[in-house]
Amino acid sequence: MDTNVKYVRKKKIERTVEKLKKNNMNAEVFNTQEELLDRIKSMLRADMKVTVGGSMTLFECGLIELLRESNINFLDRYKEGLTSDEVREIYIGAFNSDMYFTSSNAITEDGYLFNVDGRGNRVAAITYGPKKVIVIVGANKIVRDVNEAIQRNKEIAAPANAKRLNRKTPCAISGICQECSSSERICCSYVLTKRQLEKDRVNIFILEENLGY
Repeated sequence: MDTNVKYVRKKKIERTVEKLKKNNMNAEVFNTQEELLDRIKSMLRADMKVTVGGSMTLFECGLIELLRESNINFLDRYKEGLTSDEVREIYIGAFNSDMYFTSSNAITEDGYLFNVDGRGNRVAAITYGPKKVIVIVGANKIVRDVNEAIQRNKEIAAPANAKRLNRKTPCAISGICQECSSSERICCSYVLTKRQLEKDRVNIFILEENLGY
């Protein structure tokens, strides 16, 4: 990447980190995936119950593999052969977990988290339950404001995820949100996190690369 573009992106990240901290959410920046994973390794303990929200970012940065190899109680929603009831138990178990990893559909330069869910289990866990929430995002998910966050979901995150999940929705065909009423719609619960009441609970880890949708 051009050094001048890198500089502009770095300044955007710095503005966002400053606002996240003002909103009582911790924020850290990592240059490489190796740095990010080393930081996470330092946080894990053998007595921890850990789980994750649905996210391509967590696969792309290597977190899922790391958790599977770690000496922890990992409630793995992606484990092969799980029944729908077992997956639901993992969703419920997330509320009593020590650490919950997820990503965000967008983070604004105001320091807000914007998330859209189908079942709502991910946004529910971000809002309340797990003792610590670690939100991992690539620099590509930082937007100017809530309006841009909404547009990002409509133009990138929603259609890309609908396509990935083989949903029969208009956006999976057209590549852009149609505000559909499809029975397979994945955009059902919209949550904007402006501030965290409990300090140190929500932690934003920003990687200076592009990750996820």
